[in-house]
Amino acid sequence: MKLSIVATLYQSAAYVDEFYRRASAAARHLVGEDHEIVFVNDGSPDTSLEQVIRLAESDAHVVVVDLSRNFGHHKAMMTGLAHAKGARVFLIDSDLEEEPEWLLNFDAQMSREGCDVVYGVQESRKGDWFERWSGRWFYRFFKALTGLALPENIVTARLMTRRYVDALLRHEEREVFMAGLWHTTGFDQRPHPIKKHKSSETTYTFRRKMALLVNSVTSFSNAPLVGIFYIGVSISLFALMYIAYLVMHWLVLARPLSGWTSVMASIWLLGGMVISFIGVVGIYLSKIFSETKQRPYTIVRKIYAKQPD
Repeated sequence: MKLSIVATLYQSAAYVDEFYRRASAAARHLVGEDHEIVFVNDGSPDTSLEQVIRLAESDAHVVVVDLSRNFGHHKAMMTGLAHAKGARVFLIDSDLEEEPEWLLNFDAQMSREGCDVVYGVQESRKGDWFERWSGRWFYRFFKALTGLALPENIVTARLMTRRYVDALLRHEEREVFMAGLWHTTGFDQRPHPIKKHKSSETTYTFRRKMALLVNSVTSFSNAPLVGIFYIGVSISLFALMYIAYLVMHWLVLARPLSGWTSVMASIWLLGGMVISFIGVVGIYLSKIFSETKQRPYTIVRKIYAKQPD
């Protein structure tokens, strides 16, 4: 099979039919009938599943992977890639903020430049000021804490060769952060400037972005643990110097220093830092706990596909 188009579904009922029509047209224009469209239902609470099942019953090019519950966008994408069979795989969101027709331009660039991945990069980040600001600082914090310079303003849409997808699927961690896995997998990856549309309100709230930042940093770097060590050493050195100062003050002036306020403030400060550091260690321990259990990151309930005549 020459081409697989992979899309995830979550509250996508309003977009499924048009997405299917446009994606099918782009695929047929590029490779004729030698393609498939893989929909991954990530526990969508609306009628998305019923709609794509009807499509699968009428079109042998459609494959529906129904997950047993909502596992999250990134894990659903990895599951879809695992079920894709094409020599080239086009990953894209189904909410039409990303155009299925980008496939044609991405394929032309891949053929022209001989690369393994062509990924979309927004010319200017969509959304209000907070969405733009938080997105910009997410990448800056991630680079500062991990040392990995991820491409900024990337979107889900990307065209990949078979060998790249196979390499990507070799990652077996249970805490999946796709942007990091895309980057660390390597190969020759080229950006393609696009303009992303805004069809709905983003589901990535500030709380979810913070959770994603914590998950991504702790998945790709031990910098927080190393940072705790250096902060502890710095505090110890400062404490030793302060103790030396107190001893000299007692020997010279022979009277105790006042300053209960500073003592209490120091106790509260150090207590808060100790609790925070224990929390950071706890996050890493929870990841070790999750990885050692070796649970699958998604569970497929059923696959719907029309058998070819």
